[in-house]
Amino acid sequence: MSGMDTSPLSPLVAVLLRPADLRPAVDPLTGAVRTDPSTTALAPAEAAALELGLRLAGDWGGTVVAVVAGPATDDGPLAEVAALGVRVVRVDWPAEGPFIDDVAGDERELARVLVAALATTGRPDLVLAGDRTADRGTGALPAFVAHELDAAQALGLVALRAATDDDHPSAGRALVTERRLDGGGRERLLVPLPAVCSVEAAGVRLRRAPLAALLDPPPIDVMDPAPVAGAAGTTGTTPSIGAPRPFRPRTRVVPAPAGDDPRQRILELTGALVAHDPPTLVGPVDAAGAADALVAFLERHGYLPDGTAGMTGSTPTTGAPS
Repeated sequence: MSGMDTSPLSPLVAVLLRPADLRPAVDPLTGAVRTDPSTTALAPAEAAALELGLRLAGDWGGTVVAVVAGPATDDGPLAEVAALGVRVVRVDWPAEGPFIDDVAGDERELARVLVAALATTGRPDLVLAGDRTADRGTGALPAFVAHELDAAQALGLVALRAATDDDHPSAGRALVTERRLDGGGRERLLVPLPAVCSVEAAGVRLRRAPLAALLDPPPIDVMDPAPVAGAAGTTGTTPSIGAPRPFRPRTRVVPAPAGDDPRQRILELTGALVAHDPPTLVGPVDAAGAADALVAFLERHGYLPDGTAGMTGSTPTTGAPS
């Protein structure tokens, strides 16, 4: 595992949090969601990510920082996080707009802002997050953060621990993780650092903070979103959502059937008497080759103009008929 981090420096474990109202009230007529700061807390998966981050930092002799993008109403549960000895950095992110607008926009901009906030604390060796937030539930944010950091990613984990020499002779500072598979199976992965991991709750409970720290928690670092967003270079776009409609293939010009026999004309129009291409197996190819094979099929059947295939620069390999 040549990409493993074997640096003796004290590692930095970052945890992405998104406190939310776990018991929101929904108006049955308008669908408006009303939240209450008194019931705002960490989702179980995020609490598990924080606990695992504290355990790993203890094993490695490192530090933990929690990064949040949210309004001031999140400071209540974040004070409890700070009481655990975790540095908390909150980007003063505005409250979300209408739910459909929030879901329509992807989380790339949010990922860039969080990564820019992380840059103020130092490049993290490991970033942990819950597998799904309590408000959106898309599970896409950790993947966007891994892309921004150019780090390895392992998502949807049910177990996570520091690797030892028994796991791999040259593991160095790495993680041994488990991911749930269909049919009750588990997949075990050796993840090199730096990495971004998302975890399920999976029975992990967050430790309690000392009473003295709860009564007088450390301050929360609040950052202005404007300079952070500028540093992140956000260029995100929001897709538009149109009215749903059934799928209809594109129309194409076909020659008029010949002859006067209605049956023959129908057979000619439907192509029942025409020899079709046999099904084939395409592969093994990369994503670009698979895209070229699909575009070539659409071009042969008149759904795309000639010359569209091959734009990705990869030539697919066609195997024997299936």
